[in-house]
Amino acid sequence: MVKRFYEETSADRGARVAEQLGYQEREKMHNLLIIGSGLIGREHIRVASLLGAGRIHGIYDTNQQSMDLAEAELLKYSDERVVRYTSLHSACTDQAIDVILICTPNYTHHQILSEAIKSGKPIFVEKPMATSLTDGAEILRLSDNYSTFIQVGMQYRYKAQYVDAFHEVKSLNSLGRVKTISMSEYRPPFLDKVEQWNKFNEYSGGTFVEKCCHYFDLINLMAEARPRDVFASGGRAVNFLDFEYKGRKSDIDDHGFVIINYCNGIRANFTLNMFANEFYEELVVTGEKGRLVASEKASANKDKQTKASIMVEVDDHQHYEGSEIGYPESIEKSGHHGATFFEHEALMGQLQQEEVDAASPRQGLLAMLVASAAQRSIIENSVISIAEHAKQNGIEGILRQ
Repeated sequence: MVKRFYEETSADRGARVAEQLGYQEREKMHNLLIIGSGLIGREHIRVASLLGAGRIHGIYDTNQQSMDLAEAELLKYSDERVVRYTSLHSACTDQAIDVILICTPNYTHHQILSEAIKSGKPIFVEKPMATSLTDGAEILRLSDNYSTFIQVGMQYRYKAQYVDAFHEVKSLNSLGRVKTISMSEYRPPFLDKVEQWNKFNEYSGGTFVEKCCHYFDLINLMAEARPRDVFASGGRAVNFLDFEYKGRKSDIDDHGFVIINYCNGIRANFTLNMFANEFYEELVVTGEKGRLVASEKASANKDKQTKASIMVEVDDHQHYEGSEIGYPESIEKSGHHGATFFEHEALMGQLQQEEVDAASPRQGLLAMLVASAAQRSIIENSVISIAEHAKQNGIEGILRQ
């Protein structure tokens, strides 16, 4: 039986792993291939090294500087020589590799996965798994017929505040039946990436797909129902209004509001603002018995400690006035406030053929479906039927699964 990601609280997770870092015997470690050695690729190097269940056997990137930075990152944790592959084919077909991690720019995911899947090896692909619903549907089809697994990088579900929020709502039933869900993110603008790919809808999939698929994944999981329709309002207000790269002007949105209605009657909303000074996330779930607020405040200044908390406004609840939560500092600082570490733990569990609750291509595509419907709603200024939107993109079958 699959153990859901929220059955264990963040405190239990932290206590369990605190004394187990680097726990695997070297001969039992899995060999990892990192394809794409930019910021997120190097984050995966850090968390894999910290967890200790896998070693970075090789890296591949078309950008030599990115590979140099990745190798330098790895040298902080290991003196083993890493293989630098000269082609995608040679990297994927190396018999020494146990699992392939695709950490390249969004628009390359589908193409690279289509090559990697020929290897027959387990695959991890970063979010969003594609930039179009058509490509996402093809990845789902490939996954359904694959001899092993494909895991999608929806690591936010492992953040301490969301683990505890889901534990309260799903495991403990603290709120009774859920009625409304609200999420928000306030943060600074997109960071610089190689060739500035994240400043253009064509390459990123659009802001709601690129940045917000994490949140739509969480909202879908909390609602536990098929989304019925979406209405959104958003646009470009502050960021990159005059930004150009190689003569091309940026076209990504920097703020928006999304309303989602689910078929079980739950109503949800999401707020995004990408021109704030600091990072702030919040999940508010309200049920028959009361309200839950899970939040995280982080800083662009990496020396400042991230603060996560949970408040459960239900009579006599231990967190009624709010409680600070979090992971051990070493895990917290390894990347995405500890979430990527536990995402890797799930990946290693799948490699060991354990029943693991990790993000699947179907869940990744459902999050993309809501995100792309929101982007379409902004353009058309209309309510978007999820069934009609799925049919228009040739993926109506996903809603019947």
